[in-house]
Amino acid sequence: MLKVIGAGFPRTGTTSMKAALEQLGFGPCHHMFEVIQHPEQQGKWRQVIENDGRVDWTWALEGYKSSVDWPSSYYWRELMAAFPDAKVLLTVRDPHRWYASVRDTIFTFTREGERAERAGRRPPNPLAPVLGRLWAGTFGEEMGEEMPAEDHAVDVFERHLATVRETVPADRLLVHEARDGWEPLCDFLGVPEPETGYPHLNDGDTMRRMAERARTGEVPESFTLEDLRKPGS
Repeated sequence: MLKVIGAGFPRTGTTSMKAALEQLGFGPCHHMFEVIQHPEQQGKWRQVIENDGRVDWTWALEGYKSSVDWPSSYYWRELMAAFPDAKVLLTVRDPHRWYASVRDTIFTFTREGERAERAGRRPPNPLAPVLGRLWAGTFGEEMGEEMPAEDHAVDVFERHLATVRETVPADRLLVHEARDGWEPLCDFLGVPEPETGYPHLNDGDTMRRMAERARTGEVPESFTLEDLRKPGS
């Protein structure tokens, strides 16, 4: 049963938040990595997309205590209704740095993969229908050869933050940036603060590596969140 719902966009510290929630006892935490690593998840999320989120969410997120990142965060409203006792986390970061991160990871990796598919060097990406729907629903346009204009994307980002803040009751919502660390998160969830530092993870290289293997039809590699820890963090 889901206890924590992530409503933040991808590339807002969601991998670090996944690690933090799991360390605090709210794991496993659903994240796009789960869909990449577990092929059976891909069928579930295609059904979610095809039914526009009108699904049994207990089934869709069976076995998970929390969720962050796409695809689940796209359906934060539906998840709030399905799990009325769950708390909501809105992960945030500087909007222009967020834009650059999306451009250099999700967008670049997807476009590179599509070019390779058209050239016959890779099979179709099984996650393409899921990512395509989320992208178009978020930015109001299909993923093309160019990123959406920065002004437009930043406006989308900021309007999303405002919508979540206006919609979620204050006692059910925490707005969190990675640099905020453990204290506000633990206070919000009512759990003790760990003695170890808040996780600061860098998932760009792992995202590329896993996406490459998924596109070639291989079972995506396993990894631990410790593999993503930034040097010195």
